[in-house]
This record gives sequence, structure tokens and C-alpha cells, in this order.
Amino acid sequence: MRVNRRSFIRDASLAAAGNAAGLRPFGALNSLAQGAADYKALVCVFLFGGNDSNNTLVPFDTTGYANYEAVRGPLALPQTGTGGLIQLAQAPNFSLNPNLPDIAKLFDSKVAALVTNVGTLIAPTTKAQYQAGGILPTNLFSHPDQQLEWQNASQSAATSTGWAGRIADTLTTSYNPGGQVPMITSVAGDTLFCNGAASTPVSVSPGNLGGAACGEGATECAAQQATAQALLQFDSGLSLVQADNTITSNAYNYAKVLTAATSSVPALQTVFPANNALASQLKQIAQIIQVRAALGVSRQIFFAGIGNFDTHSDELSLQGQLLASISPALAAFYQATQELNVSNNVTTFTMSDFSRTFQPNSNTGTDHAWGAHHIVLGGAVKGGQMYGTFPTLKLAGPDDSGTNGRWVPTTGSVQYAATLAQWFGVTSSQLSAIFPNIGSFPTTNLGFV
Repeated sequence: MRVNRRSFIRDASLAAAGNAAGLRPFGALNSLAQGAADYKALVCVFLFGGNDSNNTLVPFDTTGYANYEAVRGPLALPQTGTGGLIQLAQAPNFSLNPNLPDIAKLFDSKVAALVTNVGTLIAPTTKAQYQAGGILPTNLFSHPDQQLEWQNASQSAATSTGWAGRIADTLTTSYNPGGQVPMITSVAGDTLFCNGAASTPVSVSPGNLGGAACGEGATECAAQQATAQALLQFDSGLSLVQADNTITSNAYNYAKVLTAATSSVPALQTVFPANNALASQLKQIAQIIQVRAALGVSRQIFFAGIGNFDTHSDELSLQGQLLASISPALAAFYQATQELNVSNNVTTFTMSDFSRTFQPNSNTGTDHAWGAHHIVLGGAVKGGQMYGTFPTLKLAGPDDSGTNGRWVPTTGSVQYAATLAQWFGVTSSQLSAIFPNIGSFPTTNLGFV
């Protein structure tokens, strides 16, 4: 019976290239556990396609809203009334999209913050420098390039590692010496963000920690797995084949470890929204955090994602639906961290390709832009505040790279990432190895966590 190893590795788990984790009884694993006080996790939620920040965080003061409404035209959200903006009590001159009520509550409860006008930069860049053709990230406004550049924090798509992967390379020995799984887990497939030079992530399908993506019956799937495991016992003598066997063997081992660990604890009491893909991903992350002791880890990084933010048409409806799924999913995840007594130890943050043009296009949508606003959530976050410099919402204004509202970022994505990394445990002496161009910026820590 044919076994598709590549599919198994992708859908069940991507193993680290190094030594396989040894399987030990979970009673013994608990001796490796770190207390909650020493535990930290970063959770990245990537909004694929480029979320329109201009309709996520909106000026609420009279002058600011009037300017917003005049330029946004058919995409302007009503200030008040049914479907109106949610004014932020902690920042009353600003408001959130009406589909983000949970995020507004978390912001006003001071456990969520907003970081404004962040984008890929090689060094601080002004409008004049941009228009003069200064040193810029490669292929601005391109989905694949900007996704990669947010994930690698190197501002060039041509790198083989992501910033989370480089953190794992740097910190695994110090923080997870007896870890039974790699430091990084992805619940949204293989991404550059997760890949290091010496480490790769565990990649799992939400709700299916231990099994391959097998569409046949239970008997057939069990036979496929047994055959695959038997094949792993053969010594082919070919280095490439043996390396593939090692990766696949590690994948099975990690799947067993995660399945055994999560099966040994009570179900979470937090209710996650049904029929919500992001909520399913975040629930799986919460379940893995729940068994951090059995996994012998004190540092973990997770990657989740949601797509379809490329709103070139019908933006109000499309973005509204997406934000309406994100808001309760993030709120439930924060509640789960409270249930697990790790809300101060888990920091969740958004990333996205870029924002959208302030000026709508002719299809009641928007086009690719640059600087964007992002959400950071967790008990350690200095919430109820906005960080960075909010752009001047004026076409061809001081922050517009052209004439249709593509804001030149005033904060580099590398600064955003470095701030999170330092909270996670990266020291100032380690920053430059993980973020090669961080020295080009005057501030390496934005202070939001």
C-alpha cells in the first residue's frame, strides 16, 4: 500500500533536522517541567492578503473622522448607530471596526495594545527618501515578497530562515534542553517564519495532532501507518534516503508525544467559537500550552493564520466577515490562557503582508499598500495604549508614498519583532544575530510588552 511521506510530514508534523526526541513516560517528563513563572510563549496570527488597517483602526474625533469619511467614500464605516465604530475608552480619539468588539474590550481592559504604521523597512525611511529611490525592501506591495519579509525580518525575500526560527536556533539549548518537541509549532502549515538554520517546527493540523492526512477508512489508514513505520527500519545506505527516514521518524515521534500529552489532561473549559478556522487553530495552541510541563519546555512559539484579506472588491463585507471571526477567536484564546493561569506568560500578535490604500478603487475595494496597524494581546502587554506614530490620513500628505494613501512606515517590522523577542528572552547581545539590520534603527524596543 502506497504511503505519501511528504503529505504526512506536511500535515502531521515537520520534524527538526537534528536528533529525534526520545520518548519517555510522562511521569518522568514532568520532572523536566518549568513553572508558569518561567514559561513564555509567542503566538503569531498572520493575516494573509493584507488587512486594511485604515478600516481596522479609525479616527473618532470630529475632524479626524470627517477627513476619513471624505476620502474613504463608499468604504467609510458609520461613526455611530447600527454598524457604527466602537470608540475606545482608553483612546477616545480612536475607534475600532464594529466587528472587533472583543478586541475593543481587551484594549480598554489594558491587556491589548495597538502598534501603528508598522511596515517592512531596511532603515528608517522618509517619504522623500522613498521617492528618491532610497534603500528599500525588495518588491514592495508584492504579496509573496512582503509575507516573507515580515516573516524573516530581513527585508529581503531571499533568505532561508525566519525570525522565529532564528530565535529557536539561539534559545533552544538554554530554555528547552530536555524538550520533547521543537520550540516552534505551526498550526497553519510550513512557513518561513518557523524555519531556522538548525531547527524546524512541529507542524500539526488542528484537532489531528497524531494522525496523517489520510482520507481512507480507519483500517486502511492504520495499515498505511504501519507500513510506513516498518519502512523506516531499513538501512538503505543512501544518505539522502536515511535523512528522509530520520525526518519522518521524528515526525511520528512528535505526533506520539503530543497525542499522549494532550490525552492525559482534562479538556479545556473555555468555549471557542464553532465553525471558526482561526478559533480551531488557537484552541489547538491552547491545548499544547496546557501540556507544556509534559513536553519539558519553558519557551514556545506558535504560528497561526487566516487568509482572504486581499480585498480588491466588496471590502466592507469581506473584511467585516474576517474581522468578525478574528475578534471572538482571540478573545477565547486569551480566556483560555487565563484558565491555564498563563495569561501573563503568553503574548499574541498579528502580522500581515501590508495594509491597503486609503483611497478606494473603483470596485469598492482597496489596493496593496505599506504601513499597517497591529494588535498585541496578553497579560504582559502594556495595554490600553497605542504605540508608534499614527499616520496623517491625507492623500499625497507627509506620510503618503504617492497619492492614494500608501503610508510610509514610521516603525519597522524588525523593531516590532525585536520587541517581542526581547520579552521572550533574547538578550541585547543576541539581537543582531537574529535581526541583522536592527542596528540601523534608533530604538530596538518599542515598550509595548
